[in-house]
Amino acid sequence: MKAIQMHAVGGPEVLRLGEIDVPQPGAGQVLVKVEAAGVTYGDVMKRQGGFGPDLPLPAGLGLVAAGSVAAVGAEVSAPALGSRVMAWVEHGYAEYALASASAVVPLPDTVDVREATALPVQGVTAYQTLHDAARLQPGESVLIHAAAGGVGNLAVQFARLHGASTVIGTASRPDKLGHIRGLGAVAVDYTDEKWPQHVLDATDGKGVDVVLDSVGGTIAAKSLECLAPFGRLVSFGAASGSPAAVTGMSLMFNNQSIIGYGLPGQMQKPARLAEVVGKLVQHLADGELDVTIGQALSLEQAEQAHRAIDQRDVVGATVLLP
Repeated sequence: MKAIQMHAVGGPEVLRLGEIDVPQPGAGQVLVKVEAAGVTYGDVMKRQGGFGPDLPLPAGLGLVAAGSVAAVGAEVSAPALGSRVMAWVEHGYAEYALASASAVVPLPDTVDVREATALPVQGVTAYQTLHDAARLQPGESVLIHAAAGGVGNLAVQFARLHGASTVIGTASRPDKLGHIRGLGAVAVDYTDEKWPQHVLDATDGKGVDVVLDSVGGTIAAKSLECLAPFGRLVSFGAASGSPAAVTGMSLMFNNQSIIGYGLPGQMQKPARLAEVVGKLVQHLADGELDVTIGQALSLEQAEQAHRAIDQRDVVGATVLLP
C-alpha cells in the first residue's frame, strides 16, 4: 500500500511517499481503509522531533483517520466489516491504518469523512478545554487565540453553542480575521500591540472569564491583562516555541488561575473520549457544527500540507486523501 513515512527528524521535506505492507489486525484491533487522514499539530511535532530522539525511523504519521472497516482481528465483535468509522489510528497517512477497536467510532451516513477527521483531536481538544478544563458557564465571555486554526475554529463554535455571552478570537491575517467574524465572534489582530485593550473594549472593560491559549510565550502573559478577576486561562500548547510566561505572583494580583490541558493524558480515558466524540458527531450530523477544511490534498502532497501548517497559512483543518 502507499504510505507516507518520515525518514529523519526535520522539516516537511523529510516526508516521503513509499510502498509498505498492509498491516494485519491483531487481537482487539481493526483495519481501516482510509478515505481521509487528518493532519494534526501532533503530527508536526513528531516530525520536528517533539516525540523524543529515540523514535525509530522510518516512522509513520497520522493520529486520525476516517473510512470503512476492512478487517477485524480476534476478539472484535464490532464494528462490522464495511461500516463507516473514524478512529484514533497508528500511522493514518496511508491507504490502510490499524486502530484499537475501542478507539473506533461509528459515523452516520450524513457525516462527511473529511469533516469527521477534525473531531478526534481538534474537536476533542476544543470541547474539553472549554468544558472540562475551563468549566465554561452560560453567560461567560471567552477569548480564543489562534481562532482560525483547526482547534480554535471549533472552540469558537462550541463556546457559542454553550451560551457564551461574548466570544473573541485572535489571528494575524485579514483572511483569518474575516473567517473569525464569519463564525459570529469578535476578531482581534494579536500583532497589534494594543490587542489586550481591544479585548477589554469588547467586554465593556470587564475582561474575559476564560482564555484558551495554544500559543504560549508573551501572548499568554499579555492575556492576563484582559482576563477578568477569578478568570481562567487554559494553556494547551506553545506554538510560539515558548511555554506560557506566567508567574504565580501575576496570577495572585487579580485572583486568576491557569489550567493545563493535554490530549495525550486524556487518551488514557477512552470512555470519556468516546462520550465526547459521540457528542461532536451528533453536533456535526445535526448541522450545529461547521468543520472548515482549509486543505484537502492527496497523500502525495503531505509535504505541502505540513509546509503550509508550519507557515501558518491554513484556515481550519487539513486533510490528506489517499
